[in-house]
Amino acid sequence: MDKFIFLDTETTGNDLLNDRLCQVCYKTSDGIYSGFFKPPIPVSIKAMSITNITNKMLEDKEAFKDSAMKRDLEVRLADGILVAHNAKFDCAMLEAEGMSVPRRICTFRVARHLDPENKIPEYNLSYLRYYLDLEVEGAYAHEAEGDVKVLYALFNRLLAKMIKEGLTEEKAIAEMLDVSSRPSLFKLFNFGKYKDKKIEEVAKTDRGYLEWMLSKKIEEGSQDEDWIHTLEYYLKN
Repeated sequence: MDKFIFLDTETTGNDLLNDRLCQVCYKTSDGIYSGFFKPPIPVSIKAMSITNITNKMLEDKEAFKDSAMKRDLEVRLADGILVAHNAKFDCAMLEAEGMSVPRRICTFRVARHLDPENKIPEYNLSYLRYYLDLEVEGAYAHEAEGDVKVLYALFNRLLAKMIKEGLTEEKAIAEMLDVSSRPSLFKLFNFGKYKDKKIEEVAKTDRGYLEWMLSKKIEEGSQDEDWIHTLEYYLKN
């Protein structure tokens, strides 16, 4: 596991384009590193209500761009693989600080990939922790260090599943990287009036429902590339 950097950020909000990080935590083979940083924009009330990180807590902290943690992380990412849950978001927060993330594994997408029939109702990190009965001590939701501990346990569970299904560790990691690089394609609805129905069949019998879903996601500025990709795929085929 020397090459992996298990990372989580806490941020000023959840806008992929405009929000910024205010806490970074990552786990490597030599320990867990965590730090708070003063962001260039204020932490939103909504974000504070989730993370309990306030602007007052950050007012005397250094900017991440000037930190030793950023320099350390840059060195590790140059040769390593970043692992994050919903990696697109965490990578966007790092890239907003001028960093590059050459290789990444998204446990959110890998978990979905390993559940082709959409049997798992939700894929957020806390839900998967309890759904998969992951044994993690001292981990609290929406706290960066706690989330990193859960992330590490989830990654190991997903990797073990892929190896059990016949892949070598090397091939499993290669597949994780590939899956993480592109949107997932779903086969079933796991919610709504067509729950447990094949999306391909619904596209034939109620095309308008898929068109409505897609327009809503686009209108709301949804960052769920997987569902947008799935809806567009079945509407074109």
